[in-house]
Amino acid sequence: YYGTETGNRTASGTRYNPAGMTAAHRSLPFGTKLKVTHGGRSVVVTINDRGPFIRGRVLDLSTGAARAVGLTSRGVGHVTAEVL
Repeated sequence: YYGTETGNRTASGTRYNPAGMTAAHRSLPFGTKLKVTHGGRSVVVTINDRGPFIRGRVLDLSTGAARAVGLTSRGVGHVTAEVL
């Protein structure tokens, strides 16, 4: 997850809100809704940014979304993402 850019503009032009249910993806259109599941917990996020730019990663969740699915202690993990 990512969360230190509070208030900065995302690639879509919106301001980053770490408590929001948002995510970054390299190619999905802005506004795409994803159901992200990790360890039996799910959250619906909206793509509003580009990234992650680290090899092997496909999705960056906002702090709020990562907290909702229980990823904040590790920072990274395997999730299932379904386009809604």
